Formats: sequence, C-alpha cells, structure tokens
Amino acid sequence: MIKKGKEIPIVSIVAKSGTGKTTLIEKLIPALIKRGYRVGTIKHHGHGFEIDHEGKDSWRHKQAGAQVTVLASSHRVAVVEEVEKDHAIEELRDIYIRGVDIVLTEGFKKNRLPKIEVFRADLEADIISRGDETLVAVVGDKAQDINVPWFSSLDIDGVVDLIESRFLTGK
Repeated sequence: MIKKGKEIPIVSIVAKSGTGKTTLIEKLIPALIKRGYRVGTIKHHGHGFEIDHEGKDSWRHKQAGAQVTVLASSHRVAVVEEVEKDHAIEELRDIYIRGVDIVLTEGFKKNRLPKIEVFRADLEADIISRGDETLVAVVGDKAQDINVPWFSSLDIDGVVDLIESRFLTGK
C-alpha cells in the first residue's frame, strides 16, 4: 500500500503536555498496521535530546567533528546529524522517511498540516486548535462544541476510519 509518486501524508497529533498524545499514537499505530498500512512517526523535542553517550564510539566520532554519524546493526539504523535549524515536518519526512504510507507526528502544535487534537476536560483548558482550519478532529474524554468530528478516547477504530478515508484511500 506504499504510496508511489505522491507525498506521504502527514497527520499531526497535538495537545497540551500531559494530555495523552503519545498514548493516542501508541493506539493508532497498531490499528493502522492491522489494516495493512506502514506507519512512520516524527516526534519533536523542543529542548533537544541526546542519543549519543559520552565515551561511546559514536559520541567520539561526533566530538572529532563528524557532521553525520550513522549507527547501524542488523536490526536498527540511527542517524545523528548536526543541523543548523529546526526543520519543518515536511523537510523531515522528505529527508528521513520512506517506505511508509502515513506519518504521524507529535509535538508540532503550530504547523499548517492536518491535526487531530487530544483533549482532556479535567485539565480545564480549551482546545488549542480551536478555529484552526487544519484541525480535522478532536479525540477526548468529553465531547466539545467544535465544528470537526469528535471521537471518544476509546474509539480508536473511528479515528482510524477518519484517517484512512481522509488521507489514505481518498474516499
């Protein structure tokens, strides 16, 4: 089902911190896989991150000045690359993602791509994407007055139906 000749669609899962974005993505991935799709993800860390550890060979390569270091084994490949800017999601997809049908992102609240927002009423906050024309659905614990479909946090199949019809099958 891998798309050929078309850009891989991107759907951003957005919400305030601690709302359940990762939990939703953890449920969406196997549900999409069960339907035959291959899923890629991009997680944005606003404060940076490290996967190299001081003293390890790859860390030493970086300290010596390598711009890019690839860590490879028989089961996994990781790329550590110094960048001069915070890349847009589309750039990250085009540079690093291949062999998938859809990309789910987390942590890119202000992008201009289709968004599904996770909402928890107990956090006493408003929907952060209210009025944003890129908002395609809200997933939460309490229905909200909003002009996009709302899904219960338990209705993963409903959310996947929406993703499939809007971004994967073109129905």
